[in-house]
Amino acid sequence: MVPGVAALVLSLAACGGGDAGAEGGSEGSGASGSVAVDGSSTVEPMSKAASELLSEENPDVRVTVAASGTGGGFEKFCVGETDISDASRPIKDDEEVPVCEENGVEYTELQVATDALTVVVHPDLAVDCLTTEQLVELWAPDSKISNWSQLDPSFPDQEIALFGPGTDSGTYSYMAEDVVGDESEATRTDYESSEDDNVLVQGVSGTEGATGYFGYTYYEENADKLKALSIDDGNGCVEPSAETAQAGEYTPLSRPLFIYVSNKAYADKPAVAEYVDFYIENLETIASAAKYIPLSEELYGETQSALEGLSS
Repeated sequence: MVPGVAALVLSLAACGGGDAGAEGGSEGSGASGSVAVDGSSTVEPMSKAASELLSEENPDVRVTVAASGTGGGFEKFCVGETDISDASRPIKDDEEVPVCEENGVEYTELQVATDALTVVVHPDLAVDCLTTEQLVELWAPDSKISNWSQLDPSFPDQEIALFGPGTDSGTYSYMAEDVVGDESEATRTDYESSEDDNVLVQGVSGTEGATGYFGYTYYEENADKLKALSIDDGNGCVEPSAETAQAGEYTPLSRPLFIYVSNKAYADKPAVAEYVDFYIENLETIASAAKYIPLSEELYGETQSALEGLSS
């Protein structure tokens, strides 16, 4: 269990998440069986919380949630090894979709929340804001930046230690493709990498001059030992938060989060259908308690419509 999930489940129960079955949820359906979920470590806390809440109503549905990264999750999903793939980016049309097609894996994409990718530094570092250009300069594939003063003379003369997700992570892909935007779809490689965001937290918080990036929820859970940088995309420094991301002010680091559901698994395995239905019925509560940004009414309607398509 990732840190914070137990508290999250208690928070959800206190918010009324456990009453979902009384409103048309899963209670009393009699479904049983196993559900295999893998993929993004960013989405993992939501998927685990949904699993543990559902188990309170129906312990016969056994859900395993792993976190091998968005890319690693799709590798398993597209060969039929998992029922659901957590993803912090859309599936890749040129790489992953063809594998799913070759293996006859049809799927439905369900957006479950919005995240604000957060750039963090050691709490004692005298840097509070980076421009998008400075962020790109720092993480570009050919970057030679090794000291904060190289980014801005007003920044401290402090060696930089870099921490970030591995290349299988959707968080990495978002930084490489949507922020850095290099044709190679890559960032610099001379950094300490891990698919476990908690390792990145430990690295940044324990290393003078360090910086790294990961999902907003991991910053929220560790705000007492990290500092989040504001980002200036041309309209002034904006702090990462649910409010700034939902308002479209925290650019370009806000992003959608998804689960991908195997159509066949949903149709053939009652446990999968029960888990997914419960997940979406309780989506706002789960997202809010997990400190993700709940979907707007319009986006939630699109997710519900996609789920109805699965059910038909």
